[in-house]
Amino acid sequence: MEDNKSFFGVQKILMALLVLSTTTIVLIKSRSSEAQSTENINVNNPPAKIGIQQQIEELKAIMLKSWQQQAQTKGLTYAVPPSFQGTTIDAAKLTPEQKVIALTFDDGPWPESTAQVLDILKQNQIKGTFFLIGQNVKNYPNLVKREIAEGHVIGNHTWHHWYQFMNPQAAAYEINHTADLIYQVTGIKTNLFRPPGGIMHNGVADYARNNKYAIIRWSSDSVDYSRPAVPKLINNVFRKAKPGGIVLMHDGGGNRSKTVQALPEIIANFRKQGYSFVTIPELLVMQDKDQRLIAHKK
Repeated sequence: MEDNKSFFGVQKILMALLVLSTTTIVLIKSRSSEAQSTENINVNNPPAKIGIQQQIEELKAIMLKSWQQQAQTKGLTYAVPPSFQGTTIDAAKLTPEQKVIALTFDDGPWPESTAQVLDILKQNQIKGTFFLIGQNVKNYPNLVKREIAEGHVIGNHTWHHWYQFMNPQAAAYEINHTADLIYQVTGIKTNLFRPPGGIMHNGVADYARNNKYAIIRWSSDSVDYSRPAVPKLINNVFRKAKPGGIVLMHDGGGNRSKTVQALPEIIANFRKQGYSFVTIPELLVMQDKDQRLIAHKK
């Protein structure tokens, strides 16, 4: 527990620095504009904003490195209750009064769309769960670092996103190679796994189950990979939405502009219905707590 407090403490400091950097840059730009209206400008001296921005970026880099080192030292993992390790979850079994929903995003990280999704989640103060493809982590590691820095949860979605049957050696490569790279980039060990296409019988899900991953499927599919019109995409999400549900969307793997357009309205509609948003580990902890209470009453 203390390790987790330390981790989240550093994460909060990093987020505070991000806010500070934005505020400072705005102030600097304002002062810079005033300076430009002055007739006598010493062009031989570099603008003060360059030095300050550089210091801020260096400080953020130091904090991020410190956080990563702590995570690596502690072998930090997400708190998935043991009862869910090696099992398959489509949704959490919660009472109707527990109106929570988990937004999940597959196939990233991806240029433009991942950053746009993160921007929307940040504006709405929501934490999501991102299932990452290993080769995309390799190509866009900074987007993964941003996901972690902003408090989101990440899971394993294999290296290549293949659908065909895989022998145990191929399945091991797909999962372990991705897990190793995620750890190298972020210091995070995740035991969340989502099989590509939700396919459960091509060898990869069996390997994940045998290695105590919680296999996360979904209860509400946006079908955004087919790029439907935005109203249709939104309707797909809400057609089977329920308390404890898991919503499948995609931030990577192709043109995700429809998802980006639909996401703010999806969030707004859930909130109008009284929902709040949780990550997958938070969802599983809620179910585990309910199950323990029921067992205790018996």
